Amino acid sequence: MDRYETDNAEEVLDRTVKPFGSGGAHITVPKRWIGAEVKVVRVSEPDPADE
Repeated sequence: MDRYETDNAEEVLDRTVKPFGSGGAHITVPKRWIGAEVKVVRVSEPDPADE
C-alpha cells in the first residue's frame, strides 16, 4: 500500500488519466468538487502504448 501525506486533504480518489483533444489529458472528479482547489500526484510512469 502506498502512503502519501498532506496537511490539508479532504478526500482522495484513484483515477486513470485519459487522453483529451489533440495533446492534453484529463481526469474526472465528482461534480461536488467544482470550484475546489485540488492537487494531482502521478504514482506511475505513463504507458507509451497509450500514446
